[in-house]
Amino acid sequence: MRTEDQIKRKLNELNLQHKNLRSSLSPEEAQANPHLGRIEDMIALLEWVLNAPSGSYHS
Repeated sequence: MRTEDQIKRKLNELNLQHKNLRSSLSPEEAQANPHLGRIEDMIALLEWVLNAPSGSYHS
């Protein structure tokens, strides 16, 4: 298991990669870039891990 701090560091790293990649690509290239999509998916997953849903359905 990763600690919350490790997850936050990885999330910050991915956000920086996403920002740098997006700034280096034109809008058309960004939509077609599979690497950008993977980074966005990883960011979404880590955000979900940090903010795990709660409630009777998830307990």
